[in-house]
Amino acid sequence: MDFDFAAEQPKLIQLLIGVAAFLAVVAVVLLLVDRVPMRRRAWPHATILLLPALVLLGIGLVVPAVRTTLLSFMSGDGQQWVGLDNYAWMFTQPEALTVLRNTLIWVLLVPLLVTSVGLVYAVLVDRTRFESIAKSLVFLPMAISFVGAGIIWRFVYAYRAEDQDQIGLLNQIVVSMGGEPQQWLQEPPLNTLFLIVVMIWIQAGFATVVLSAAIKGIPAEIIEAARLDGAGPLQMFFRVTLPSIRSAVIVVMVTQSIGTLKLFDIVRTMTGGQFDTSVIANEMYNQAFRYGETGKGAALAVFLFALVTPIVIYQIRQRREVR
Repeated sequence: MDFDFAAEQPKLIQLLIGVAAFLAVVAVVLLLVDRVPMRRRAWPHATILLLPALVLLGIGLVVPAVRTTLLSFMSGDGQQWVGLDNYAWMFTQPEALTVLRNTLIWVLLVPLLVTSVGLVYAVLVDRTRFESIAKSLVFLPMAISFVGAGIIWRFVYAYRAEDQDQIGLLNQIVVSMGGEPQQWLQEPPLNTLFLIVVMIWIQAGFATVVLSAAIKGIPAEIIEAARLDGAGPLQMFFRVTLPSIRSAVIVVMVTQSIGTLKLFDIVRTMTGGQFDTSVIANEMYNQAFRYGETGKGAALAVFLFALVTPIVIYQIRQRREVR
């Protein structure tokens, strides 16, 4: 493909202007820091250093958030005020309710299952001979992007007619056991569960690493005292290990909840939101950019922000309590 410099010239000029503006801001900040005398309180220097970041934060985050909120009360073309109609659509129309139901299923199952799988795996491999290898294997999927993982698992769930050779691993197993191949990604509501498996496969390594580190941080005296008192494996787990790593478990669950609410890639790659598998982020994209309904897309974005905000606030409070 030939590069057309003339056609791309406006974009290149904009890029150069942006780089020049960035360098100019950096130069001004350094100059002001050098000229302003350092006093007992360093607030002048802090203000100078923080001001560019605050300006960029306002331009890149605050202004779009306000504009998105306003668009959520507008019509699809953004020209007519419709009030709460977009939010009424979200909670009354069957297709929108399906999206909300799927999102709820994801948020309920993914954090719980990821944390459970990671915790069990961390306990089983803790202080074993091949601990490092076992952790490396379960952590490997974390190196794969959600899109890459989605493509891999599409091949796992791939379907071909019964009279053809199966290329999907799951259908090949079913056929080899005498069953019939199934279109796993086209049969609601089970297809949503099959998508959730992909998320668990990716994130279980993160949970394992975090929880394993927390388990190793349990004082040896507590473990030894529990064993001397005659605590069995289950009692050790539920009365010693789990209470001691409570803060780490909360961190994993909160992190997974936020990531699940924002989920887009897996659904988009594997089903495109078809067959009743769409979630809020995917439907927001569809409404705003495919169907031209910017008002509905903005309403979904605002609702998603409202769901994520309490979880973020809770996580911040938990970190302050730990400190």
